[in-house]
Amino acid sequence: MQRMICATLLAFGGIFGAVNLFCCDLVVGAERPNILIAIADDQSYPHTSAYGDPVIKTPAFDRVARNGVLFRNAFTPAPGCSPMRAAFLTGREIWQNREAGTHASTFPRDLPVFTDQLASAGYHVGMTGKGWAPGNASGWPHNPAGKAYTSRKVKTADRIKGISSNDYSGNFEEFLKARSDDQPFCFWFGASEPHRTYQEGVGADHGLDPAKIRMPGFLPASMQVRSDVADYLFEIQWFDRHLGQMLDQLAESGELENTLVIVTSDNGMPFPRAKANLYEFGIHMPLAIAWPARVPAGQDTDELVSLIDVTRSIFAAAGVQPAQAEALSGRSLLPRIVKDADEIQPAREFVYSGRERHSSSRFNSLSYPCRCVRTKTHLYIRNFTPERWPAGAPQKYLGAKYDQEGKLVESRLSPKHGGYHDIDNGPTLMWMIANQSDPAVGNLLQAAVAKRPAEELFDIREDPDCLNNLAGDPQFARVQTKLSDKLTEYLTETGDLRQ
Repeated sequence: MQRMICATLLAFGGIFGAVNLFCCDLVVGAERPNILIAIADDQSYPHTSAYGDPVIKTPAFDRVARNGVLFRNAFTPAPGCSPMRAAFLTGREIWQNREAGTHASTFPRDLPVFTDQLASAGYHVGMTGKGWAPGNASGWPHNPAGKAYTSRKVKTADRIKGISSNDYSGNFEEFLKARSDDQPFCFWFGASEPHRTYQEGVGADHGLDPAKIRMPGFLPASMQVRSDVADYLFEIQWFDRHLGQMLDQLAESGELENTLVIVTSDNGMPFPRAKANLYEFGIHMPLAIAWPARVPAGQDTDELVSLIDVTRSIFAAAGVQPAQAEALSGRSLLPRIVKDADEIQPAREFVYSGRERHSSSRFNSLSYPCRCVRTKTHLYIRNFTPERWPAGAPQKYLGAKYDQEGKLVESRLSPKHGGYHDIDNGPTLMWMIANQSDPAVGNLLQAAVAKRPAEELFDIREDPDCLNNLAGDPQFARVQTKLSDKLTEYLTETGDLRQ
């Protein structure tokens, strides 16, 4: 009956004008919600129109935010895709996930994930696109994010270089067809966008004006770099387009009202000093959540949130008690966002993030381990191995040549600046390397690749680009000590072997 009435309202909307498709209040309170999780691949916090970006248009993200909650201070547990996705699936910090806490490793089968637990509770669970990846999930019957639906492809005529051939919204439709009547679902939409590579110039070709882009201070504002950012923004719009089509499918079937919709990203934009870094543009994520049956529309909050809090919220919404609940580091957001909540929960004062190895950019695949704590005003970072290169050595070792007697004849190295594999290669990195003789460009390149001190501290209010390290400044000694002690305390409590 719920689906039929909402479908009828949708039809009348076509005759009489726009209908708020989140407004049908027809769901019995005890009915378990559907869950739709949409995760972009490499999207930093500011890049949606709901946050005021002057160039990009993200109507689907804005629709979810408008009809639920827009979070302005959400943070990823790791600035890289593989460890973040493992943390999100388990609800644990990366250092609690053993091998799955680093990039492109393995996912131990005994780590409990919310997708398995929802399936055991009767949910129809599946995914399309990028689930937990990259890495080896041997021993699992399918990707830890769920059974994959991949049969539908984008028409060849509509393909754009760098865009996945996966028809995400089409595969969501196939997923819905495969469930039993009235079975609640949990679907993971993992886009491959805006991960590199990009079709150069595609952003400008689709109306994204590079000259109007609001550039972060850690990137040069040249037209070449602006054009690269425009291409990145275009791929976010592609992700958003498929999300919008999924929302439309749910509205037409009358199921949007009782669907918990979560839209976020795994880590920051694939540019120097963003992705794979614990700076703002690496860890600060977009996040919008809607559940019209339970969550009042129009909420806008700057409270601190970790994406592993979202995991705990999924369990709470589904009414599923998580396995090994004591190991989950997050806490449910529902008491602060649902109507008629039974409990009042204090706001977070601190959120945490960390990384280990991102790529094999150092000899013997050594990592660059670091951890951070973020408050509403400051970001404190601890680099455990400051003697290592954060983005990879400027020249990587390619091998050696020996004579017949076994004596070393030649050691082969890559070209200079050829080893920065913790930065996704692309026009921006190449342009910065080529133009580093310009002092302004050279300084920004070094900010991305040079060795870093053991401690870093940034005032986010004055320096959101994280370029002015305040660690060691006597004026900020009290803040540095407080956050250093807080990070030590948390890492110790949660069993971080680095600590």
